[in-house]
Amino acid sequence: MMKRVILVPLLLMAAMPAFAADVVRHKIPNSTFPISAAVEVPAGKTLVFLSGAVPPVADASAPKDTPQAYGDTRTQTVGVLTSIDKQLKGMGLSLGDVVKMQVFLVGDPAKGGKMDFAGFMAGYTQFFGTPAQPNLPSRSAMQVAGLASPNFLVEIEVTAVRP
Repeated sequence: MMKRVILVPLLLMAAMPAFAADVVRHKIPNSTFPISAAVEVPAGKTLVFLSGAVPPVADASAPKDTPQAYGDTRTQTVGVLTSIDKQLKGMGLSLGDVVKMQVFLVGDPAKGGKMDFAGFMAGYTQFFGTPAQPNLPSRSAMQVAGLASPNFLVEIEVTAVRP
């Protein structure tokens, strides 16, 4: 009898992770657009808020402090997401743990001052919605008047959940 009293709580504790809810990502109905309409994070998970990341220099041969040094919107997006990926990995997380993303895009002079959403998406889809990384965050993308450097076209901040 004493063995059962000890065994039952141990079995229940071992089974608890199986009952723990995971992050739920709700797809956009009737859409293949690579973001989640909503993401639910269950109680007991830790949220990690990363500050906005800006692009690194993409072309060291270009004159410093020029748009050519940082590249176009696609190049900057890839640079920013690569930096975010590295930062997350340093914290024991990955891009697959990102549940929310806010994207700030400056109007590209080469595009008549309009944000280059297609260029952003070309970079974004290299990291999200791939067979290797299918987890999609909820996301907002907006055009802003400017960022910390006049050469930045992209800034991205993310919220991740520690599994």
